Amino acid sequence: MFRTWTKAIIPLSKLRAPMHQTYARVAAAPIIEDKVEPIVNLDKMFWAKPCSLALPRDSPLRIDEPDYQGVKRFMLKLMLFYSKQSKSIRGANVVYKRIVSQVDKPLIYEVFNLEKTFKTTFSLLVLHMWFYLRRIKQEGSEGVEFGQYLYEIYNHDVELRVSKAGVNLLLIKWMKELEKIFYGNIVAYDAAILPEAKPGDFASIIWRNIFSDDGSSTPDKAALQSVQALARYAQREVSCMTLTDKEALLSGNFTFTSLKHEIKSKNGHQL
Repeated sequence: MFRTWTKAIIPLSKLRAPMHQTYARVAAAPIIEDKVEPIVNLDKMFWAKPCSLALPRDSPLRIDEPDYQGVKRFMLKLMLFYSKQSKSIRGANVVYKRIVSQVDKPLIYEVFNLEKTFKTTFSLLVLHMWFYLRRIKQEGSEGVEFGQYLYEIYNHDVELRVSKAGVNLLLIKWMKELEKIFYGNIVAYDAAILPEAKPGDFASIIWRNIFSDDGSSTPDKAALQSVQALARYAQREVSCMTLTDKEALLSGNFTFTSLKHEIKSKNGHQL
């Protein structure tokens, strides 16, 4: 049985990533300096006023409940297709697809200058799960129950990802460790976003949970801009989630902030 996601634990664990022949007579090729331009101006991103993430009624990205009629609807009712639990499970699957869609895209790694490893992908999954679970919990017992369905879907997906990464013999041990990291990260994010938290606390948690490889608590200069940008993105998504209505949240008819649109709106380097 899965641990309920609402009972967060305090310890914060850390996941480490698994880890010239010379030709004298041939003219040397000219040296061409690589001029790598940043794909975006991170300092200009994620300052926009938060807004609802709900999809418009006419959006092609919407996934609505099938409206069967007649005998088919009657039979589906008998099979509990329209029960509250069945509808919640379908909705939770849609929500998780939204999360995975944002996290698995190469763009999120390029924008925030992250190497795509199991650690970074897992850390971003946890961050986006936190966005959603924090908001849906505000809907009371219905939200808590829905969040548990979502957590079980997430947990199954993580297990598949761990297996795909080549871990089979110690799968149970890995899953327990990842569970500790999940709850530890959520506790840390919750604490860092409180009104009484210090201004730099949230960015420090983002650094430690997602960027850092050595357990340090302070971002290095090379990563500081990316860390601050991801912290702004995360805090803005939290605010946007607050503005997103219950129906959109439970049906999965919302979408996270488009990074591609954010780049274009800030005159970033188009991809």
